[in-house]
Amino acid sequence: MKIIVCAKQVPDTTEVKIDPVKGTLIRDGVPSILNPDDANALEAALQIKDADPDTTVTIVSMGPPQATEMIRECLAMGADNGILLSDRAFGGADTIATSSQIAAAIRKIADYDIIFAGRQAIDGDTAQVGPQIARRLGLPVVTYVQKIREFKDGKVIVERQLEDGYEVLEVQMPCLLTAVKELNTPRYMTVHGIMDAYKADIPVWNHDDLGLAPECCGLNASPTQVLRSFTPAPKGKGEMAAGSVKDMTETLVDRLNEKHLI
Repeated sequence: MKIIVCAKQVPDTTEVKIDPVKGTLIRDGVPSILNPDDANALEAALQIKDADPDTTVTIVSMGPPQATEMIRECLAMGADNGILLSDRAFGGADTIATSSQIAAAIRKIADYDIIFAGRQAIDGDTAQVGPQIARRLGLPVVTYVQKIREFKDGKVIVERQLEDGYEVLEVQMPCLLTAVKELNTPRYMTVHGIMDAYKADIPVWNHDDLGLAPECCGLNASPTQVLRSFTPAPKGKGEMAAGSVKDMTETLVDRLNEKHLI
C-alpha cells in the first residue's frame, strides 16, 4: 500500500503572542512543532506499515525551508520519504490556495492508495484543507476518523466521530481520511530513525515543479484575507458574594441593576 500524509509545521500555540500595535503574530523565538492532528494522521499510516511492511509512507508539507526539520522528525518516526513545497509564490496562501498547491503535488506523485491528514491545524483551526484537497483530486473523503476498522476488497471501513457517538462508513480507495486525536497515540522518534532522517535527501518543489503559474498560488489565489489578529481583553476579576441566601441574592440583584442587565 502507498500512503501520503499531509503534515504541517505550526507555531507552538502555547508560546504564541500577538503584537498589540500591528495585530500580527510574534513568531520570533516561538518554537515550531508538528501539528498535533497531523501526528495522529502519521501514526495511522505507520500502524498500517507495521502490519504490512511493503507499505510506503510519504510526507507532503508546504512551508518555509525550515519545515524540512519537521519532515525529518516524521522520517525519524518511521515515514519513508518526504517532499517540501516551498516557494515565495506560495506565501500568504489561504485554505483554497493551499489545497490547490498540495493537490498539485499529489497529482505529481500520482501513485497512492490513501491520503491521511490531520483534522485541522492549530494555527488556523479551519478543518478545510483536507476536504478541499479531496475535492480537487475527485476523491471520497471521511473526516474526523476516530478508528480504522479494516481493509476489505479495495475499501476501508472507518468510524467517523460525531458529537454524540460515531458512524461506521465504508469508503472506496483511493480516498482521503482526516484524523482526530482519539484515533491513536503518536509514537516517539527512534535514535536509529533520527540518524537516518538527518542523512535523508528531502526534495523541495516550487510552483514550476507543480506546473502552477505564480498567479495561481499563494496570496494571488487567496480570496480569504485576515485583516488582523488580536487577543481579547481580559475579563474583570470576579466577585464572591457572602452571607445568607437572601443576602447573596440581594447582592446579585444589586450588581445586575448597576450594570443595567435587569
